[in-house]
Amino acid sequence: MNVLKNINYETNNIPPEHKWKKLLGYYKPYRGLFIADMFFAFLGAAVSLVIPLIIRYITGTVIYEEKDIMLKHIVILVAVMVAMVLVECYSNYFIGYYGHMMGAKIEFGMRNEIFSHFQRLSFSYYDNQKVGQLMSRITNDLFEITELLHHGPEDVIISSIKLTGSFIILLFINVKLALAAFAVIPFMFVFAFILNRRMKRAFKQNRARIADINANIEDNLAGIRVVKSFANEEAEQRKFNEGNMNFLRSKNHSYTCMGQYNAGLNAFITLITVVVIAVGAVLMVNDSLSATDIITFMLYISNFTAPVRQLINFTEQFQNGITGYERFLEIISIKPDIEDCENPIDNIEIKGNVTYENVSFRYEKDLPYVFKNVNLSVRAGEYIALVGSSGVGKTTLLSLMPRFYDVTEGAVKIEGIDIRSISLNRLRQSIGVIQQDVYLFAGTIIDNIRYGKPDATEAEIIEASKKAGAHEFIMELPNGYETNIGQRGVKLSGGQKQRISIARVFLKNSPILIFDEATSSLDNESERVVQESLEKLAENRTTFVIAHRLSTIKNAKRIIVLTDEGIEESGTHKELMEAGGIYKELYDLAYN
Repeated sequence: MNVLKNINYETNNIPPEHKWKKLLGYYKPYRGLFIADMFFAFLGAAVSLVIPLIIRYITGTVIYEEKDIMLKHIVILVAVMVAMVLVECYSNYFIGYYGHMMGAKIEFGMRNEIFSHFQRLSFSYYDNQKVGQLMSRITNDLFEITELLHHGPEDVIISSIKLTGSFIILLFINVKLALAAFAVIPFMFVFAFILNRRMKRAFKQNRARIADINANIEDNLAGIRVVKSFANEEAEQRKFNEGNMNFLRSKNHSYTCMGQYNAGLNAFITLITVVVIAVGAVLMVNDSLSATDIITFMLYISNFTAPVRQLINFTEQFQNGITGYERFLEIISIKPDIEDCENPIDNIEIKGNVTYENVSFRYEKDLPYVFKNVNLSVRAGEYIALVGSSGVGKTTLLSLMPRFYDVTEGAVKIEGIDIRSISLNRLRQSIGVIQQDVYLFAGTIIDNIRYGKPDATEAEIIEASKKAGAHEFIMELPNGYETNIGQRGVKLSGGQKQRISIARVFLKNSPILIFDEATSSLDNESERVVQESLEKLAENRTTFVIAHRLSTIKNAKRIIVLTDEGIEESGTHKELMEAGGIYKELYDLAYN
């Protein structure tokens, strides 16, 4: 199933003229190159029309001149034709190289545009998506769009010139024969129009199916260790085969349409030649057509039919490009749920005072509330622990602070200012997040630590690593900080990855910290080392901790107990144990 269908796209609400205006707008930065490309397309097509006229002149006039004059004229005309061939050759080179480069530059711009848009979309969008399908939008779809933007105008210009020019010249040679050839064209275009609509639907389905396959491959390769640990290679193969078979069926349908289209148009083209030969023979018998004219006519028939053959290829390309463009628009037309307000505050000094005022949240309008009417006030530098049974919304509550999601009701404030009034960049720079599932990028250790502060010096990175307790194990690796850690840090242990993520946040130096069960997946020794690093990091910072092991938060200044009804209890470990409420039940359940 294509999960993208669940998104409320606005593509269908965009007027067609706006879609085309946006598409044509991609030519704007390359206007000069586009004009040059069209000029050489025009020039190449014009040359192909003139050469048969010269041949007609030679066979119809020059060969009847005096021998010396004939040879002189032939040499001159051959030289002219050679020059024209060179002009045509350069024209084809220009549109083949510079035209393709124009397409590549447009593709570069569009890929930047969609990638930038992906960066702006909120967590709620990615909660419903598959990475492989999104990658298909950036790769396959964009390639087809830019192929259309490059070849489309060229094909239309060349085909139009050749088709129109050939027809005019054919009318000049013999009106009856030209009309006989042209009589087939209207039927051909009606046939093409009908088949085009079927092809468009078929190619759009192809796009959806290949996106499903990409999603399946990405999911499988990302989880290959889980697949192998459960010995589920055959199950994964069956799942992939099913998606691959759906794609094959989709291809079968599209190729059926395309086969009918190509076969039909080629039949019409051949029929034009048959009609010309039949009518030409009759005219020659009646002395209404000379042998020279029939030869010239046959030369121009190839110029007359070649554009139609070119349009066959263009039509397939057009369907691919337009369906890709519509899928591109589906993404671009999605408005981010979370954006800066009109005049966001960017110069606020954030110390770490955080307030939740009557905060309620649910993921979608038709889903129940995760929590309602949460009120919480935290002073700068305070160490707060958040506990509760699984699923009560601990992570979600803290995810509202950096605006990974926006509150449904109420407000989250920092330094007394609604976070929706603070620029996203300033807000998120002020909050460091360390999660249970550490994500490290493919590359070196130093690059991953520097992610916390892109302009950090090597000395700053080493200092952050020492504070995080990571420097010693890093220096024991073969290449130290330049060690390549593999995809998602697969070459490191869980504790090592967590310490690198802590070093990254040390480097970021944020006044507010969120530890989301940062030690729950570690062994006891790794947990002890990481916990020490976290405590160093938390000094003099406002810290929120979601704890899996309650023993790690005994020293918290305040422990918040969250339930489905909101905050039920608040106090120190000692106070909550003496109260004998929910916290004591959770603690006794874990350690008794």
